[in-house]
Amino acid sequence: MVRRHKEWGRKWLPTTAKVAIAVAALVGVIQMQRTQLARPSMWVTNPKVAEEQEATRLRFLQKLPTFGFNNLLADWVFLNFLQYDGDMDVRRQTGYGLSPAYFDIITRLDPRFLGIYLFLSGSVSYQAGQPEAAIQLMKRGTEALSPKINPLSFQIWRLMGIDQLILLGDIPGSIHSHEMAAQWVQGTPYQKLTPVFQQAADFLRTDPNSVLVRLQAWTDVYAQALAFKDQDTQARAKREIAALGGELVEKEGRIGFVLKEPIQQKTLPTKPTAPQPKSGDPE
Repeated sequence: MVRRHKEWGRKWLPTTAKVAIAVAALVGVIQMQRTQLARPSMWVTNPKVAEEQEATRLRFLQKLPTFGFNNLLADWVFLNFLQYDGDMDVRRQTGYGLSPAYFDIITRLDPRFLGIYLFLSGSVSYQAGQPEAAIQLMKRGTEALSPKINPLSFQIWRLMGIDQLILLGDIPGSIHSHEMAAQWVQGTPYQKLTPVFQQAADFLRTDPNSVLVRLQAWTDVYAQALAFKDQDTQARAKREIAALGGELVEKEGRIGFVLKEPIQQKTLPTKPTAPQPKSGDPE
């Protein structure tokens, strides 16, 4: 009986020690955060120093052992990102250079956290101006998710396709991403979007400079920025749409575009019966 208690104790002790270490580490990180919150004037009086301190904290978090608390820590880091991203006055002074570091931690700990990828694209690609980094981080989601895990997983491929098209000019990459979005949306409650994604890929294959596809992409970017109150990206999307000969319109709460003048758009030779994309409300 005594031997059994000793064996049980030896098995239980490592687990207890791991939990204790994890809790102690998390408490330390939280204490660091509380210290920062207790001195909010640092972001106002010396934003650059505050940015450096936050960068140091993020480097610490990247090396922090989680002992199975991956999802919990990912949630907590995302909440910290929202606080960072929402401080518009400071961001205008320091920019969004730390956004990739936040999402590197989040996507490494919980790549199936689907809700963060829209923020990732908006902040890393557009606000921080690092679309290459954003795409590499989004690939973690495409490797960890699937339509069976979450029927909305196709959104990651769609986001990648847009960033590849309008920020990097990576037409082959955008074609692949849109085709993957078309595959992943099939068999889900959102499968009516299949032709939208497939036609985008088809048009880019026959007409890499497709105006309609680019207009729709920038319209999606505008709608995304509007939802997150990102005024700088909204303004950029408006400029890009105007440069392409379009104009944003809102009808019954839905955002779309209209063409100021008719454009010559290449048709698809392989699918003459397929419905052609029209200007107006997005799907």
